[in-house]
Amino acid sequence: MRAALVWLLGPRQLLESWKLPLGPCFSPVVQMRPWWSPLFIVPALPPPPQFTGPSPCRFLPEPPSHGGRRASLCPTLHPADPEVKIQGQNKEMLAAACQMFLGKTEAEIAHIALETLEGHQRAIMAHMTVEEIYKDRQKFSEQVFKVASSDLVNMGISVVSYTLKDIHDDQDYLHSLGKARTAQVQKDARIGEAEAKRDAGIREAKAKQEKVSAQYLSEIEMAKAQRDYELKKAAYDIEVNTRRAQADLAYQLQVAKTKQQIEEQRVQVQVVERAQQVAVQEQEIARREKELEARVRKPAEAERYKLERLAEAEKSQLIMQAEAEAESVRMRGEAQAFAIGARARAEAEQMAKKAEAFQLYQEAAQLDMLLEKLPQVAEEISGPLTSANKITMVSSGSGAVGAAKVTGEVLDILSRLPESVERLTGISISQVNHKPLRTA
Repeated sequence: MRAALVWLLGPRQLLESWKLPLGPCFSPVVQMRPWWSPLFIVPALPPPPQFTGPSPCRFLPEPPSHGGRRASLCPTLHPADPEVKIQGQNKEMLAAACQMFLGKTEAEIAHIALETLEGHQRAIMAHMTVEEIYKDRQKFSEQVFKVASSDLVNMGISVVSYTLKDIHDDQDYLHSLGKARTAQVQKDARIGEAEAKRDAGIREAKAKQEKVSAQYLSEIEMAKAQRDYELKKAAYDIEVNTRRAQADLAYQLQVAKTKQQIEEQRVQVQVVERAQQVAVQEQEIARREKELEARVRKPAEAERYKLERLAEAEKSQLIMQAEAEAESVRMRGEAQAFAIGARARAEAEQMAKKAEAFQLYQEAAQLDMLLEKLPQVAEEISGPLTSANKITMVSSGSGAVGAAKVTGEVLDILSRLPESVERLTGISISQVNHKPLRTA
């Protein structure tokens, strides 16, 4: 077919024919080969979009009026937006669509599909009554979909969906059918309600009778049951009281046994606790002994050892020092003894010489000794005056006052010194001083 179109129209004319503006439902694209191989010029037709939304491909088929037939028996059908599309995925259906609708607009394609669906819809309506169409819409829609799809497939169009939204007529026939059905249903409902009330009254009376009989029988059975209950309860009470008394005795016995066991356990616990306390005390004693040994004994032993070493060292030092002092004392004593001996020998010689002098000079020698000691005597007499901080002189109103008085007093004491010496020694210094010296 494509080759025939190429030879009849030529490559350029075919291309221009295929480029007709078909809108969103059909827009072919042609791929060209060289002009000497026209058999390989193949149009690349992408899958056309589906007729959805407000596109021109969506329609509402409504059969036109045909006089009395439409007014009497033919209802008006309102499909719920039936949808059709050009099947672009199937190459055969796409080629058929190209053959059928090449050069046509979207409105023309939609009109063809509309005419097809309307024709099949009328044909199916001719074989069905209005009641069947009204009551079984699903069956009517399926038959229209099935019959119309076969013809539309041959045109390259597939039916996506077809459903009835509404059915009505101008003579209110369908509404009258509904009224009759409604009246019948209401009549059946009233009859059913009356029969139900009758049956309910009969059943209610029977139920009351059965209720009274059942109540009496129930009371009789309840009395019997109460009697049996009281008898069995008395027997059960005796048994229960007996068992309760036994249980109380058993409970008291068990309480006593339990207390005894608890006491034994408590005693054992106390024994264990005391044993543990003893063990803890022993461990504490051992710990304290170790601590005492570590903190006191060992330091004390170390200190004792240190003191012993120090005492031995000090002892050795003292011994050596004593030996040195003894040696020093011995040597000092020897030196002193030698010095004393030498001094004694010198004094003895001096005394011998003094004795010889005394024998030669006699009173003069004694006087010389006295004169030699007089300064010492004067010093001893005036010594207390040198240590006096304050001297208070009392005057009787005549004589000198002040330092002269003190000097006079001292000189007076010194002038009386020879008399004192004479009274003590029996030697008069003034007499010895006036006598001539006698020599041996």
